[in-house]
Amino acid sequence: QVQLVESGGGLVQAGGSLRLSCAASGRTFGRYAMGWFRQAPGKEREFVAAISGSGAITYYADSVKGRFTISGDNAKNTMYLKMNSLNPEDTAVYYCAARANVGARIGLAEYDYWGQGTQVTVSS
Repeated sequence: QVQLVESGGGLVQAGGSLRLSCAASGRTFGRYAMGWFRQAPGKEREFVAAISGSGAITYYADSVKGRFTISGDNAKNTMYLKMNSLNPEDTAVYYCAARANVGARIGLAEYDYWGQGTQVTVSS
């Protein structure tokens, strides 16, 4: 079993930055691929970024490519999402997810464990 706890969300002005963290416990972090997803009000949950268990492979949604960076610290069992140049369209609840496989994936159904989410609000 894997437990995931997100932190780092908040209110930021357009053009600003935030760094989200996802602390994982229960299994060795490096054995699991991880991902970030987000859900805006009235919309379906969507893929944001993913990282393989080794950290060598990353994927990004087109909407965040070049602005967001996913990374992991196996020693701390923590994954990060650094978000730059935020805009109001990035406003959503951001969820951390883990899959019991080292391969990174972009589909929601590929993930086995989910955190509770952290709210990110970007004001114009």
